[in-house]
Amino acid sequence: MYPMQSKTPAYDKVPTMFSPDGRLYQVEYASKIVEQGTTGVGIIYKDGVVLAADKSIPSKLVFPESIEKISKVDNNIGAVSAGLVGDARRLVRIARRQAQDNKMIFSEPIQVEVMAKEIAETKQAFTQYGGLRPFGVSLIVGGFDEKGAKLFQTEPSGALAEYKAVAVGRNKDRAMKVFEAEFKENLTFDKAVTTAYKALTKSLPEKEKISLGRVEFALVDKDGFRSVSDQEVKNILNK
Repeated sequence: MYPMQSKTPAYDKVPTMFSPDGRLYQVEYASKIVEQGTTGVGIIYKDGVVLAADKSIPSKLVFPESIEKISKVDNNIGAVSAGLVGDARRLVRIARRQAQDNKMIFSEPIQVEVMAKEIAETKQAFTQYGGLRPFGVSLIVGGFDEKGAKLFQTEPSGALAEYKAVAVGRNKDRAMKVFEAEFKENLTFDKAVTTAYKALTKSLPEKEKISLGRVEFALVDKDGFRSVSDQEVKNILNK
């Protein structure tokens, strides 16, 4: 007897083949994974970029600090992820290597836009070769260079766009509505933090509540990347 042939079309199995209606199903599936991930946001303020994320601690037995949604890519660049944590870790490692190569070759920090494009090109390459699968993660890349504060979003397809404020992950549309309503040019740091916190709050599923223990904040300005402590966020929110 001959083995049974799979009824699943080839274009639904591999990321390199278009469907008859012009779609890449594996890339779309990767985007679905991103939509299931906890929310991450970024917003530009007058002196830099604020990055924030919902860590959604799965159990009271988990150390909250062991869950990292925001990563330092270089001294002047940070990234927020939504989707598969392992994929995000791999991309951040690739980005860090690229940043080090740039310093060795050009003796200067890599520009934020150049880094965002490098990440996007890496993602896009994984949609063009057999035996690979798309990265199931979206990254918000924020940083500060000679051009000022910059903020980008990269998709599993390799698509790249620059924003003033952006959200990724589940219920990102709710978070974006907050940004569209409240974003203004030259925001203060405090206002950027409170707006990001509000955006994360709005993105939560029903019956879930936000708390400082489940959110993570960082900023990037002319002095570089640094984490923002829970106490600092609390002081800002209580003003």
